[in-house]
Amino acid sequence: MSTAGSEAPFGRLLTAMATAFHADGSVDLDGTAAIARHLLDHGNDGVVVSGTTGESPTTSVAEDGEILEAVKDAVGDRGLVVAGVGTNSTAHSVELAEQAAKVGVDGILLVTPYYNKPGPAGVRSHFRTVATATDLPVMLYDVPGRTATRIDLDTYRAARELDTVVAVKDATGDPAGSARLVDLGYAVYSGDDALTLGYLAYGGVGLVSVAAHAAGTQIREMMDAFLAGDHADAARRHRELLPVFDAVMGVPNYGATTAKAAMQLLGVLDDRHVRGPLVPLDDAEYSALEAALRSADLL
Repeated sequence: MSTAGSEAPFGRLLTAMATAFHADGSVDLDGTAAIARHLLDHGNDGVVVSGTTGESPTTSVAEDGEILEAVKDAVGDRGLVVAGVGTNSTAHSVELAEQAAKVGVDGILLVTPYYNKPGPAGVRSHFRTVATATDLPVMLYDVPGRTATRIDLDTYRAARELDTVVAVKDATGDPAGSARLVDLGYAVYSGDDALTLGYLAYGGVGLVSVAAHAAGTQIREMMDAFLAGDHADAARRHRELLPVFDAVMGVPNYGATTAKAAMQLLGVLDDRHVRGPLVPLDDAEYSALEAALRSADLL
């Protein structure tokens, strides 16, 4: 795969994919592989495995390896597989990155350490240590709503000096601010479905989605329209997708819970089990998601 210097080193559309579980809480590798195949069939260039939507805080290192192997086998040569390796322990993240490299993934997603709130020096040290543990291309992940820490520009400058750090998943809700990252040489990916057009307008190259579990083809068409210069058509398509974005991202447990509910509604999964502390969508939330997908002609 291409890395530094590419306009979109991880493709245009990736989905932070859910991990399927059995009723007893064990990993459903067949179901997880089915999700990956569905995403590649519906507009995605690749998938991000074991991110927050994949419930990575609840999976072990061994499970992460099994999940990666199952997804890698399911995807084959059809798309990219990016492994989420970010944790709030540098040693743990290095272990995950080294495991991902052995599986043969195409890159890693590295989130800011969460909960322990390291200062800028700590974040820079964490990024440097994990990014240099393998030769894999790295996408940093800035999501202060979950980590309580936003990556500052000095940290971005320092990280960009590392050959493998080439991209950012920006979930700060600040498309205009992402222009600074473009100037630093990063390939910027929107981390928020509803803000994707804004990120593209400021020089972003793509999206790491959650809503693409349900509407990957339609999201891809929206992005392609914008990148082809048909901004009016892209805006129209975006407006049509707003009910889907709201339904997928508008509940407290959005992500794993809504993604797996969508997979059940679309017939990809037979069930939608999650691991605690998450709980499945309640009846009202499930009905709202189903109605939104029907209104967008996705069911």
